[in-house]
Amino acid sequence: MKNYFDLSGQTAIVTGASTGLGVQMAKALANQGCNIVCLARRKEKVEENAAMLEKEFGVKAIGVVCDITDTENVERAVDEILQKMGRIDILINNAGTGAVAPAEDITDAQFMGELSIDLAGTFKMARAVAKKAMLPAGYGRIINIASMYGLVGNKIAPASPYHAAKGGVVNLTRALASEWGEKGINVNAICPGYFETPLTKETLDSPFFQEYAKTMIPMSRYGKEGELDTAAIFLASPFSSYVNGLICPVDGGYTTM
Repeated sequence: MKNYFDLSGQTAIVTGASTGLGVQMAKALANQGCNIVCLARRKEKVEENAAMLEKEFGVKAIGVVCDITDTENVERAVDEILQKMGRIDILINNAGTGAVAPAEDITDAQFMGELSIDLAGTFKMARAVAKKAMLPAGYGRIINIASMYGLVGNKIAPASPYHAAKGGVVNLTRALASEWGEKGINVNAICPGYFETPLTKETLDSPFFQEYAKTMIPMSRYGKEGELDTAAIFLASPFSSYVNGLICPVDGGYTTM
């Protein structure tokens, strides 16, 4: 009998694995037996989360400090991971940020900073992992975390740099899927909608957002902790071998309207 979602013995890097969705997806993969690299800028957080994963799921987990906007940092981090883990099968490009301000007030620094983290950082991680680990192995699963805001605009929170960067991640996913698909690397993207994290919970629970959700989200609510997990597990599976270049909204139906 096949276990289609067993990831035992594989190694996944999850960027932005200090809080929120990154930690949730790291736990989801660890639950399937996957060894985990928690990668982010805050040393104490990635080490704390790695220790939690080892204790809770019995997998090997390490924390690696890395600024994904710094090419040398990225290259060094991938070398360190290969030295310590021996392989990289899965990369979840989750690290990101979001500047909220009217477009006419957005500074050059805000705009370029957003592109540097969300778009260029995603590319730098994918490039290094593919070159050093996945292309030599002839196998890999790259999952880029874009956003439903990479597919549509919005009127609730002006965030033009975020829309631009995440829209770039969507088409970067298609480009890399086209280039690396025949080499055993599947590249797909998840486009989350509004999800509960420690940073968003207060806003999402506000009366204003609750009314907004009833109008704009077919399911009339935000995403709960764990509701992104199955999309990540599906795309990470060795059996999802013909799924390539998929742009997968997990948004309660927001982008259907």
